[in-house]
Amino acid sequence: MTVPNRPTQRHSVAVGYATAIIFLLGIANFAINRAVFDSDHPLLARLPQVSRAMGRRAALASEFAVLFFALLLSVEGWPGFVWAYALYTIFNAGAAWLILTRRV
Repeated sequence: MTVPNRPTQRHSVAVGYATAIIFLLGIANFAINRAVFDSDHPLLARLPQVSRAMGRRAALASEFAVLFFALLLSVEGWPGFVWAYALYTIFNAGAAWLILTRRV
């Protein structure tokens, strides 16, 4: 007998993998942010020290919020959300690549 609102074993495994992948992508996103802020890009160098510190904190706080909600959605039964977070990571990496290679 199956319980109607109970996730299946296969669904639980998918949620576990999705959560692990999102967590690893989150680590990559934090590393990307760190690399950009440590790059001494001319645009960042022009900012006053106070603005750089506040910008770094705001970026890390927003990155944490995105990661937190992605993990929350994944754990609550939305394992497909890993694709949205992976796409977010790809765009984030692309923007960081543009900044780090001084193309912007």
